[in-house]
Amino acid sequence: MANLQDNHSAAAAGAGPSSHRKPVVIGTYGIQGCGKSTLLKKMQGALNDSDFGFFDGSNIIDSVVPGGLAAFKGCEDEKQKEVWRQDAIKYIGKQCTEEARTGIVAGHFMLWNEEKEIAELICTSSDWATYIHIIYLDVSPDTIAKRRLKDSSRDRGDVSVENLRQWQGQEKKQLQELCRLHYILLTVVSSNNTTLSKVMALAHDFRLHTEEFNMACAKSKLDKAITAQANRLETMLVIDGDKTLAADDTGVLFWKEVMKHVQLDGVEDPWKVLFSGPLKYSYTAFRQATLLCDEWTDDSTFEHHCEKVASMVAVHREFLSLLQKVAASTHVGAVVITCGLRHIWEKVLQLVGLSEKIKVIGGGRISDGYMVSAEVKCALVAHLQKAHDLYVVAFGDSPLDLPMLKQANDAIVVTGEVEKRSRTMDVPLHHAIENEGFHARQVLLSCNASPRLEITKLPLVDITDKWFINSITFRPTYYFLSSSDPNAAKLLMTPIRNSAIAGPALREAHRRIGWFLATNFLGNLIGLEEYPLQHVLHRDTAGYRFLDEEKILIVALMRGGEPMAYGVSDALPRAIFLHTKTEDDIKPVHINGYRTVILVDSVINTGKTIIDAVYHIRGLDARVRIIVVAGVVQADSVAKGSGLAGVLRRCGGSLVALRTSETKYVGRKETDTGNRLFNSTHLA
Repeated sequence: MANLQDNHSAAAAGAGPSSHRKPVVIGTYGIQGCGKSTLLKKMQGALNDSDFGFFDGSNIIDSVVPGGLAAFKGCEDEKQKEVWRQDAIKYIGKQCTEEARTGIVAGHFMLWNEEKEIAELICTSSDWATYIHIIYLDVSPDTIAKRRLKDSSRDRGDVSVENLRQWQGQEKKQLQELCRLHYILLTVVSSNNTTLSKVMALAHDFRLHTEEFNMACAKSKLDKAITAQANRLETMLVIDGDKTLAADDTGVLFWKEVMKHVQLDGVEDPWKVLFSGPLKYSYTAFRQATLLCDEWTDDSTFEHHCEKVASMVAVHREFLSLLQKVAASTHVGAVVITCGLRHIWEKVLQLVGLSEKIKVIGGGRISDGYMVSAEVKCALVAHLQKAHDLYVVAFGDSPLDLPMLKQANDAIVVTGEVEKRSRTMDVPLHHAIENEGFHARQVLLSCNASPRLEITKLPLVDITDKWFINSITFRPTYYFLSSSDPNAAKLLMTPIRNSAIAGPALREAHRRIGWFLATNFLGNLIGLEEYPLQHVLHRDTAGYRFLDEEKILIVALMRGGEPMAYGVSDALPRAIFLHTKTEDDIKPVHINGYRTVILVDSVINTGKTIIDAVYHIRGLDARVRIIVVAGVVQADSVAKGSGLAGVLRRCGGSLVALRTSETKYVGRKETDTGNRLFNSTHLA
């Protein structure tokens, strides 16, 4: 209970207004003699009257029916009795709305017909329209039979233990079906010494918990995980758990363990039944899933099952290698965000030695205070991007992950073996790619796995490949020659500042700057690779060139960027060269299969041309590395908070330039760089 209240307090500030369109009314059900009225009185004495209102169904009927409860019982018109029952629950709902209190109602769901020896439904449509939650008191029929015999204050009727069991079974079965049909949460509470404390904890949770509250609590947990990092993070890997981080579905394994211990023949996995029902994967469904965990396990058995399942889970070796590198990074982090059981994944990470560095966001039990759905995953990725200014690389395998994958800066679909992976992913994934402009890649994490869709639509990536590792651990960087080598910068900038130099001589000066910037800085960003060559002394030796040089595209932003781009090309002779007038000249065919795009311009003023080009390239391929090379950059365009700085940060781009300048470059006639480069100042 303390943990639950702590969670409520932590998130209350950001929860916003309640999403309920009706008051929170909690029904308590159970067959006659289970102790509903007694429990209601105990709760009334323990809970705050300013927050809760308490209603005994029989007392409310006594107050709303002309002639009171006696008239109600004496009435033989069942339709009239149904109207009175509806009046009673409507009265409760009205009272709770007017007083802004959570209502707790002790009522009847079914009554036993002694003549027909069957349980008859007396719940009305107004009940389904009013209740948000229902708590069912599950007391042994033998215990109830003894209570009924001892209760001389009420006429309970003579119902056998077997009929009580039948009555109870029908109530539980129909309640489950009808609650899920009407999006009402149902929890079954067994009667023991902790019943009162359990129900009170549930009442506190039900009073406060809405979708907005849940979202605020999940964001709060994520914020704590981020602020716990000693370093300033720039990139975050967001990884789904089940069938992504490992091939296993821990939820399935968990319920198999539970079923072994309860020894109930023919009982299906409760989560499988839940999520395949009318609630599907809604907020209500995930809330119901947490209630089922608490219903089927206590603290000790939950802990035992989580330990057992965690010991069975094998993290994909590719992810293990990747996460070990991330754990050693100072500016890249990782978090597991799961719709499943957080506690299991925490134990899995603990077993592989990563639990200190990599945290898990997820629920599983009411005491967690929140749960994770597809919508929550997506919102948490957006929160990382907006609140923490992080570049997000997301990994997922199913439709539940698709919203977060679409939100991420870079999306990796994890593809397992055909018989084990999600069967419902292909259609929405194909639709997102074809109709929503979604760009993603896929990683095959089994030697027997075959690609999803066509690899032209969903390209393959190896997450252990050094290029991929570099792409996520890469820190967007600005290199200015004027800072690192001021003397070289002074010599190189002199010709381009000299008004007497134009035409071929100026173009040559720009070309030399392009070559110098490329050879001095691009190796740090792209990396180098060895290749064999013949030494002048006629022996084998090693030479060096840019890593994957043939997969680099140099884009000359016309016309001012062309001479400098030629200089960059001199340093990367195997790279492809492309002239462009606008960003639309960069086509998918120019990007597909390439790993780096180098945008070259002579002068960057506001940065709009570069911003447009970066966004266009990201629309074609979310994975390609982008580097901007320029001669002079206006200082405000790369200042913190500027448009270009933000775009390069979000898109993982880097900037290499000769120098920055405080001057605003609005070139006209003889001051326009393009005119000076091509001797056309007289035409301007």
